[in-house]
Amino acid sequence: MKNFILLIIVSASLILSFCTTTKNASGKVSTLSYTADVAPIIQDRCTPCHFPDTGKKKFLDTYQAAKENVDSILYRVQLPVSHPKFMPFKSKKEPLSDSLINIIKLWKEQDFPA
Repeated sequence: MKNFILLIIVSASLILSFCTTTKNASGKVSTLSYTADVAPIIQDRCTPCHFPDTGKKKFLDTYQAAKENVDSILYRVQLPVSHPKFMPFKSKKEPLSDSLINIIKLWKEQDFPA
């Protein structure tokens, strides 16, 4: 049981150490940006299928494309892996973790800062 609790604490610490949002002195969450926070996720998990020159699907390579398709992106990355519309398609890339999905959600909640 102690090992299980230790594993949970270590896992939570690791997850939080990679979180790109921080609280400032007033306790408010810092603003995310497309360039620093969202684009790297999309570039890592949506290439090559959704990027020009290599992809044949709807392109997600720009701020505007990501913003216009954020609801679809969030819907599809949260489907069960076995669902035919789950993304990334057929496990070509590792599924997005909850923390990565939360970054995209927070970016939307913050009204899509560039």
